[in-house]
Amino acid sequence: MPRFPDHLTGDGPHNPFPGVRVLERRLGREIPHQLGSNEGLDMPHRALREHFGDAMAAHVYSYGDAEALGIRRRLAEQKGIPLEAMLVDAGADSLIALSLRAATAAGDVVVSTTGTYPTFAYFARGHGCRLVEVPYDEGPGRLAPDLDALAAAVREQGARLVYLANPDNPGGHLHRDADVLALRDALPDDCWLLLDEAYHDFREDADGEFGRRVLPGVIRLRTLSKAHGLAGLRVGYAIAEPETLAMMMKVRIHYAVSTLSQAAAEVVLDAPDEVTAHVAAVRERRERLAAHLRELGADVLPSATNFVGIRLASAELAGQLHGALLDEGKLIARPADPALGHVLRITAVEDALVPGRLATLEAALSER
Repeated sequence: MPRFPDHLTGDGPHNPFPGVRVLERRLGREIPHQLGSNEGLDMPHRALREHFGDAMAAHVYSYGDAEALGIRRRLAEQKGIPLEAMLVDAGADSLIALSLRAATAAGDVVVSTTGTYPTFAYFARGHGCRLVEVPYDEGPGRLAPDLDALAAAVREQGARLVYLANPDNPGGHLHRDADVLALRDALPDDCWLLLDEAYHDFREDADGEFGRRVLPGVIRLRTLSKAHGLAGLRVGYAIAEPETLAMMMKVRIHYAVSTLSQAAAEVVLDAPDEVTAHVAAVRERRERLAAHLRELGADVLPSATNFVGIRLASAELAGQLHGALLDEGKLIARPADPALGHVLRITAVEDALVPGRLATLEAALSER
């Protein structure tokens, strides 16, 4: 089992503000009169009510449930994940930062793939870690994090944590469950695996046994931004052993997820059929978009996400097309890292499939 930084292993720090909802659960009864809180509980909110309605105003008065029990209960029921093995926070990005704060200290070495989801590198450097990156495993029909190279770098550098996005962003590659487990086994006992599963819901086997597992030495991160459409409200959850989550709670912002975000997440989770239908529609659009681009001669990367990645002949061409489309008011994604400058990523929304929408890109592909 990987160890935690020394400053977190003693008694505390303790959350000084667990919140009214947590206190009510501890006491086993409601607290109808909040006379000791400093929120704006008697704010009339006339402007807010006029614009959004009374239901909105009801969500803004008090701090939210610091334990997000309503969300966790729904996820436990739907996903089969133990309630005590989940922690809800303000999106997967916030959970990346939280994981680094709980599992590493300034000066520790962390390892990732060059050009993978850049927020990890951003937070790792901001936390004072020394970031070591290894190249993608790239070949015909393949752009994937190199698991063997990641494990080797961990051993050579004495790293405390390794980051893997699975499915990968921006490539879209999905490693087999057995390969992820093999990576964990190849790591030293004192190294964490931070497994970013932001696109997990788009896997064909998303609800399989592996998706429910709580893995020792692993912090799994997921989000309600993609399949559940709540990116603007910032809701994500970590899956880890309760002892690990307890450490993360020591360094977590008390009320990171607002009452409105929690309420909206609960409503969406209470409508699982809509989420299922959305995921199915995204997969269908993804395959249509990929097939269309292949017909034009594009080097389309396999994807288990809600986007399609293509490789172009050069970073220069990718940059030109990205800029030309942006000038037309059409934003597709191009990774910021020069190592993946030749890759473009297109989200599988219906707008991307409108005839002529990507005409500039299509013309360039047809000329090859």
